[in-house]
Amino acid sequence: MIWSSRSCKRVFVFVVLLASSAAVALIEDGSLINGDFETPPPGGFSPDAQFPDGPATIPSWKSNGTVELVESGQKQGGMILIVPQGTHAVRLGNDAEISQEVKVEKGSIYSVTFSAARTCAQLESLNVSVPPASQTIDLQTLYSVHGWDSYAWAFQADVDDVRVVFKNPGMEDDPTCGPIIDDIAIKKLFVPDKSKDNAVLNGDFEEGPWMFRNASLGVLLPTNLDEETSSLPGWIVESNRAVRYIDSYHFTVPEGKRAIELLSGKEGIISQMVQTKPNQRYRLTFSLGHAGDSCKQPLAVMAFAGDQAQNIHYTPDSNSTFQSANLNFTAKAERTRVAFYSIYYNTRTDDMSSLCGPVVDDVRVEKSGSRDIKLQGFRLTMCLFLHFFLLLLV
Repeated sequence: MIWSSRSCKRVFVFVVLLASSAAVALIEDGSLINGDFETPPPGGFSPDAQFPDGPATIPSWKSNGTVELVESGQKQGGMILIVPQGTHAVRLGNDAEISQEVKVEKGSIYSVTFSAARTCAQLESLNVSVPPASQTIDLQTLYSVHGWDSYAWAFQADVDDVRVVFKNPGMEDDPTCGPIIDDIAIKKLFVPDKSKDNAVLNGDFEEGPWMFRNASLGVLLPTNLDEETSSLPGWIVESNRAVRYIDSYHFTVPEGKRAIELLSGKEGIISQMVQTKPNQRYRLTFSLGHAGDSCKQPLAVMAFAGDQAQNIHYTPDSNSTFQSANLNFTAKAERTRVAFYSIYYNTRTDDMSSLCGPVVDDVRVEKSGSRDIKLQGFRLTMCLFLHFFLLLLV
């Protein structure tokens, strides 16, 4: 059977459309469908919109247990409920959950960003999961005076179709008490290529979780000891408090668009294991500064490289918001731990309550003297060039 050119064209168009539909089906970076909960449910919004078990009544979400759409300014007793962004958010009662089916790329790492606030219970927490991976985040610590914070959590997709679940694991006497969640987004993470002259992966912190352009609080990275599924590729948060991922749109960043603000003193540590050669001398360098968020000084970090540690204070300069710092060390093994934490427990001067701290950026680990050798080589080349140029003129 001989196909006509028209038939071939039809098959070609069908294949292209099929491939396009498959590509569109994959989740794109950004907000999940109705991730801000501003899409009206059937019948519209109402003050007491509780939903029973079963099919999703909140558009694009499935609910289980006591799930309530709350509105900005809504009161419960003498308390005004906090809505992180926009007009509406979701509150989860005892053991309640919401979930959404998402099509992803098997084997890839994704980070889920979301905003959360607690209501009437003292010890509220929120479990975020993509089964079987999950993490429970304590919401008791408030990092700002706004009453809510944004968080990020990462997972590796074991299959192409996953279910993103948010659950309140608490059981309170008042079944309506529970965390409020809003602004849920997702981002596929890429591990940056390791440069030849820097052993640190993602040392500029440019690769990280999704950040909403209109969100001015940054994104908190809670404890995560699994470097394979970190919202900050290459790095882990190995302490019981979070660190803050910040952007240049709302904060002062030493270089590029992203950086890390260290919070809560020794309770907020970031670290990375870098590849080294035993007995080889190295130099750890990084940028240290402030975030431009009215953080009370002094600001200082403790920097670690293998068995070396150094206390480095930020000294303000009228011409710059950051300074360069360095630490020399000799590697003892094929992998060396590099880590940072804030020496002080800093708060903002404008509210005396919001947690803040020094900013770290552009982290590098190079063989000691490598930059000096390159610079000397460049200078020698330029000197020889000028010498021959002058000889030609003569």
